[in-house]
Amino acid sequence: MAKNLVIVESPAKAKTIEKILGKDFEVKSCFGHIRDLEKDDMGIDIQNSFKPKYIIPEDKEKVVKELKKIAKDSDEVWLATDEDREGEAISWHLCEVLNLDPATTKRIVFHEITKPAIEKAVLNPRLLNMDLVNAQQARRILDRIVGFELSPVLWRKMSMRNSLSAGRVQSVAVRLIVEREREINGFTTTSSFKVEAFFLAKDIAGKTITFKAEGPTKFKTAEDAEKFLQQCVGAAYTVKDIQVKPGKKSPSAPFTTSTLQQEASRKLGYSVSKTMLLAQKLYESGNITYMRTDSVNLSETAMTDISNAIHKNYGERYYQSRKYKNKNENAQEAHEAIRPTYMENASVDDADLKRLYELIWKRTIASQMSDAELEKTIAKIEISTNKEDLTASGEVLKFDGFLKIYMEGQDDEDEGEEDQEGVLPPLAVKQVLEMKEMKATERYTRPAPRYTEASLVKKLEELGIGRPSTYAPTITTVQKRGYVEKRDKEGVKRDVRILFLKNDQISKQTDQENTGAEKSKLFPTDLGMLVTDFLKQYFEKVMDYSFTANIEQQFDEIAHGKKVWNIMLHEFYDPFHHTVEETLEKAERVKGERPLGEDPTSGKPVVARMGRFGPMVQIGKVEDEEKPRFAKLKQTQSIETITMEEAMDLFRLPRNLGLFEGTDVLVNIGRFGPYAQHDKKFYSLKKEMDPYSVELEEVAPLIAEKRTAKDERTIKVFEKEKIQVLKGPYGPYLKVGLKNYKIPKEKIDTAADITVEEAKAIIEELKANPPKKKAPARKKKAE
Repeated sequence: MAKNLVIVESPAKAKTIEKILGKDFEVKSCFGHIRDLEKDDMGIDIQNSFKPKYIIPEDKEKVVKELKKIAKDSDEVWLATDEDREGEAISWHLCEVLNLDPATTKRIVFHEITKPAIEKAVLNPRLLNMDLVNAQQARRILDRIVGFELSPVLWRKMSMRNSLSAGRVQSVAVRLIVEREREINGFTTTSSFKVEAFFLAKDIAGKTITFKAEGPTKFKTAEDAEKFLQQCVGAAYTVKDIQVKPGKKSPSAPFTTSTLQQEASRKLGYSVSKTMLLAQKLYESGNITYMRTDSVNLSETAMTDISNAIHKNYGERYYQSRKYKNKNENAQEAHEAIRPTYMENASVDDADLKRLYELIWKRTIASQMSDAELEKTIAKIEISTNKEDLTASGEVLKFDGFLKIYMEGQDDEDEGEEDQEGVLPPLAVKQVLEMKEMKATERYTRPAPRYTEASLVKKLEELGIGRPSTYAPTITTVQKRGYVEKRDKEGVKRDVRILFLKNDQISKQTDQENTGAEKSKLFPTDLGMLVTDFLKQYFEKVMDYSFTANIEQQFDEIAHGKKVWNIMLHEFYDPFHHTVEETLEKAERVKGERPLGEDPTSGKPVVARMGRFGPMVQIGKVEDEEKPRFAKLKQTQSIETITMEEAMDLFRLPRNLGLFEGTDVLVNIGRFGPYAQHDKKFYSLKKEMDPYSVELEEVAPLIAEKRTAKDERTIKVFEKEKIQVLKGPYGPYLKVGLKNYKIPKEKIDTAADITVEEAKAIIEELKANPPKKKAPARKKKAE
């Protein structure tokens, strides 16, 4: 048995560190958190200064048992969990569970898994930082209070199902998405006309090229634009003035957690959670420094390595030493920025990790490279007939600098701020130019774009809401709860008017443009909107952006020893709990209904509302003698925006497509999506099949295909009991309705001979003793 036990969070990290430390050390993983708050009574003794009540989850009992045994047999235990608040809290929990004395147990930290960093940490151990532990405890307890006290309010006042829940950061994130959606829905599009003139001139090689100049203003109407073009008939165009200005572009700072998430989304199309998963693997394999950080600092060692790499690969002119300052004054802990551990490694072998690693490497190298040097030329071109000026501008890259390897991506919000400019031909003052054509093109104003995961992270960070470890779980949680959906939106065709002036003749034409198309954007669901409105009405403070940011600042104060954690919780809890009790007593139940009009056939009211399985349209009332009719909204429709016409169109389902093999084929939408019904059997429609327009010729082959596939996997059927014995990818199983039951190993080979009594016995046994779910390899960290 090794004399020293080192406990880390991840098994992958454990293997790497054990190789570095050698035979005197045994490195074991605690697989993340080993304790959590009890579920009963919130797991918090509120009357006793918010004392937490912790338990060891069932899936961690084996891990704890093993660590206790090894710790008992070791001379010394070293705690090497991550150096952030959560890592510090895990170390404290290990002290509590393994009966280690926090006053003497050695705590070691490192930001990179390299031999020098690990050996330096072992030579410089510290003790547990209880301020960091208490900051993490305060966050966990406060979030548990908000979740446990708000969720029952939602169940009683608005839920059709007891699965609604609320969270401090998550609810505010949903509010941002809801408000952006309503801003888009309420946006009034206006059009204007942009004038562009195209001139011919010779370039430095004497070749005639076309370059563009923009008009003096945007015109509000087609009439105004046409009047301007009319004034240009017969005009001469002369270069009035030329200005040449030097310019430069500077590189961005090295990556923090949030900027990595944003850039990986823009450049690689990764979700926030995928980026963090890959970054975790890169860290644990020793390829990058710690991936949860607010810092843009680089160590002196890193700066030297980067300088060497730039001088070796690009030359002295490309190097410029820079120190970046953090915009966030409360940046957590003194970490480095995210950077490669070894700058000489420009890539990694692992195919899954390669793209993210190379992005980090390029960003880090670029941060210490020279500015890109530009030369911008602005030419003013006078129109002889109306003395207005056109403006032509061009940009020449004189020295690429950091752009040689890296250019930061842009969000939708930033697009259009810096138009890509071409290069102008050589021009001279008083030079008369030949105009090829002038056109005035109709342009429409656009609302702010919906959030992507990356732009939502950026907004949360700007508002001071959340911290590096919270962004990924927050975005995942709001989608899991059904408050937000990530999806694409198809564009719609729109007419665009264009006026041309060519050879002193004015002509007009109408083109079409595709507008409103979006990819991988965050859309609020009707449920998300309803919950947001309710919480804003009754829990204004919890939903307030500045209040939520202020809570984060108070956690920072606890981490720096400037505030007592349970006093901070007391200040929050008293007014919050009072609001909860008042809301439960006085608030009316939320219906989530929007009247649309009257059914022209029956005269009954038509409303869009939330139902048990989502948003729907209802004709008639529950108390009516005749049962109301219901239709589920399409994914692209919302209670807030659906029109009466669109609502009535939903009642075209179910549609009878005609006869197939002598039996009617009906299409409809059910709880699990669009389906076809034929001969008392149901078949899910393909994604591209719209139940409102699909025809029999498309559905009939689908039924035949699925029926054949089903026949091939059917071993036997007990019709009366509605029990099926089916073949699955992992062997035969029983199916009753939507539930599956595994057949015991000893009966797998004779599944075809199973009797109905044996099938019933298997089902009853599994109902009474359901199989235990496999424990996850590691519980993900989430503050």
